[in-house]
Amino acid sequence: MDELIAIADDWARAIVSDDAARIARFMSDDWVIVSESGIATREQFLALVGSGRLSHSAMDRVGAARIREFGDTALLTMRQTNTAHFEGRRFDADEWVTDVFVRSEGRWVCVLSQITAVAVP
Repeated sequence: MDELIAIADDWARAIVSDDAARIARFMSDDWVIVSESGIATREQFLALVGSGRLSHSAMDRVGAARIREFGDTALLTMRQTNTAHFEGRRFDADEWVTDVFVRSEGRWVCVLSQITAVAVP
């Protein structure tokens, strides 16, 4: 589904812009991200971006994405690399990302993101 790929790519560009309001447009009010650190809420994530404590200088999809649509819910799974800066320290990541999108008021919004580091051979 080309529409969700375009949304994911636009969201990646929003994250690299470090504009919390722009990033928020892609998330539902109750969005969470699950990582090796646990669960972070939309408010926590956006507060880190808004404060400048978290920024991104790169975020790129690697290869094709897998999309499965179930009515007004869709799952998007892809590999993504990114360069983040947290409290002045640089972090380069290569991750598998699964985003759960729900169609709400005629548009897709993400309700949950889950990231898993790519295994190093």
